[in-house]
Amino acid sequence: MPTIAIVTGASSGLGKEIVRRIDHGEAGSVDEIWVVARRPERLDALVRTCSCTVRPFCLDLTDPDSFDILESALLETPAARVRLLVNNAGAASFGDFAGIPRDEVSRMMALLMLAPVELAYRTLPFMRAGSRIINIASVAAFLPQPRLAVYAAAKRFVLDFSRALDTELGDIDIHVTAVCPKFMKTEFLDAPGDAGCAQRMTRIGFDNVGHVAEAALAAAHAGRSLCIPSLDMKALYAATRVVPYRAAIALERALGIL
Repeated sequence: MPTIAIVTGASSGLGKEIVRRIDHGEAGSVDEIWVVARRPERLDALVRTCSCTVRPFCLDLTDPDSFDILESALLETPAARVRLLVNNAGAASFGDFAGIPRDEVSRMMALLMLAPVELAYRTLPFMRAGSRIINIASVAAFLPQPRLAVYAAAKRFVLDFSRALDTELGDIDIHVTAVCPKFMKTEFLDAPGDAGCAQRMTRIGFDNVGHVAEAALAAAHAGRSLCIPSLDMKALYAATRVVPYRAAIALERALGIL
């Protein structure tokens, strides 16, 4: 009866750090870590760095077949129990919506919204009391963001979906945590599209990968539906609930973020 943690976007950045911490026991007792990413060489390297049993899945989560593959693997594992699902895989294109290629927008929507929903559906039958889902959202979810329109809207979807699902499942002690960090200094920003726009939007500063991973796992363990790792963004979240949208956007412009 193996207890399994599944992490998407596991080969670098936040996903890799979360895998490392799960391997060190920060998510409780886990028999296997299933890691999902697109680059096989990175997955192979990850397997070699972990002491826990790691099962790599080289998959593109914008391909619907990837969900069938993961579900089939669970069905073929006798008495499998999913202790933790971490939906971390992500991508973003900065810039005016009309200037972003349509296929990039479609991939973003599939990866950021469809994938977490599909993976929740496929793994919930294998969860029990004490199981947890971590969905990586973003501080971009707090406000509609010009020049990051699809990404911000998708992350708002993740935030709202996570909190609603947590309410539905909380009575059976399965909890869903939406994690809202700032951008982090990872490969995520290596090809941002409009580099000038990305540079302006990161003027709010960066979150530390290790701190975000630690905060996310601690919040999930505690059964909290929302995790905002940085104090300044907690203040921003509170402000966005009372400040009119136009005023908030005017402030962003004044600060040179937009």
